[in-house]
Amino acid sequence: SARTDRVEIVKLFLEMTIPHTFGNVVMNASGKQKTVLVTGGAHRLGAVLCRTFAESGWRVLCHYHRSEAAAKALQQEQQQQGHALELVQADLADANARAALMAQATQRWGPVHALVNNASLFLPDSGHNFAEAQALEQLRVNLLAPLDLARQLAQQHPTDAPAASACAIHILDQKVFNLDADYFSYTVSKLALERAVALQARALAPQLRVCGVAPGLMFESGPQNTQNFKVASLANLLRRPVEPADVARTCLFLAETPSITGTTICVDNGQHLVPLPRDIQFVVEDLLAPHLAYPSP
Repeated sequence: SARTDRVEIVKLFLEMTIPHTFGNVVMNASGKQKTVLVTGGAHRLGAVLCRTFAESGWRVLCHYHRSEAAAKALQQEQQQQGHALELVQADLADANARAALMAQATQRWGPVHALVNNASLFLPDSGHNFAEAQALEQLRVNLLAPLDLARQLAQQHPTDAPAASACAIHILDQKVFNLDADYFSYTVSKLALERAVALQARALAPQLRVCGVAPGLMFESGPQNTQNFKVASLANLLRRPVEPADVARTCLFLAETPSITGTTICVDNGQHLVPLPRDIQFVVEDLLAPHLAYPSP
């Protein structure tokens, strides 16, 4: 019918005049699929980030260090669903390996449009008892690697490119707004990275936007067991566990919103507004456990 023909014409017109989207593929201004690099992408939040971006039409570069089997399983899963997910391996504590990682990415797939610095070391220590070598290892992976990768990303985009054409997102921790002394050197590394969000946004503008996302408790961590996690995950204003998918969707929103830079979003159900004397897993163990009947696993 004539009406059907008009509808098809309108659809064709929209596809021709909106080049940044076609089907379920996210395009850049030159008509190429946008690429995101997710560090530590094989497990936990990293895998959720990879799935979220891939299912939203981005080409995903899933970085891993030692988790080759998990990374390959994720790649196979996503490719079977018709999504573009590639694997890149590197030790982020090594500056040369980081440079090789970015060089490999750009040579094979062109400029990276978004970077999610998710890889992190979470090692226990205290202000009275921390080993310098372990503290430096966490600073290299949790702080220097994200800053270096973001710097390299900015260098991929010329100064005359459209403003805010690329974005780096640093994954932080609600602990940076709700301090306790547990995991001391880890917290120091994340505090420094949180302060660097606004600083790096100023330093790398206009080629690069820099944002932060501070999640709450999403997964069992350290010595925590399942029963402890079930109780600890409710210790926030909304009294429910934080969904990793909410964190991933926030990162996607930041990557796709060109007017946001230099700011951090807490995705933690308000956990950062519930001050505690220790890390929540130890509060549950030391203070709450004797008075609570744990639910069955």
